[in-house]
Amino acid sequence: MTPIEKVEGRAIPFGLKNVDTDVIIPAHWLKTVSREGMGQGAFESLRADPDNLFDSAEFKGAPILIAGDNFGCGSSREHAAWALGDLGIRVVIAPSYSDIFSGNAVKNGILPVVLPQAAIDRLMEVAKTDPVHVDLDTQTVTTPFQDRFTFEIDPFRKMCLLGGLDEISLTEKSGAAISAYEAKIAQTQPWLQPATVES
Repeated sequence: MTPIEKVEGRAIPFGLKNVDTDVIIPAHWLKTVSREGMGQGAFESLRADPDNLFDSAEFKGAPILIAGDNFGCGSSREHAAWALGDLGIRVVIAPSYSDIFSGNAVKNGILPVVLPQAAIDRLMEVAKTDPVHVDLDTQTVTTPFQDRFTFEIDPFRKMCLLGGLDEISLTEKSGAAISAYEAKIAQTQPWLQPATVES
């Protein structure tokens, strides 16, 4: 997982409320177990409109998405986070998220920033013409116009995103402790060890 510390660039002024995971990635894209190529299906129904924001020259490849309240509601499909990541989104800024989507986003290297609606409204306005800067270390979102919004984030999630650590990486960091524990159990409780088959 790629670490996140600072993300700066154009932000897609999406703003829709109650965008569910079926809008983010339709069900017929769920047949794959690969994250690669999922961005092609992201917001497929909305991108059918040739004037959509996601494919416009101005916002194509933008690393930040500004969304409305209750983003990522609906089913718990992790593919929604995969699709956003493959689309190039590193940060989503919204007033609120589905808990499951928020967790899936972090596990897939996407920072879900929560800001009040007034801040969202201001960022939507700025995003039409100028870049937005997100700093996870200082937990701030800023604009070229001296706007500065602070956000809260769970310290464990912050550590994971800054370090680029997913669940596998976190487990691997404890490799020495796991090996030491297994060796101790092998000595103190040998009956728990798998039986060896003699040939």
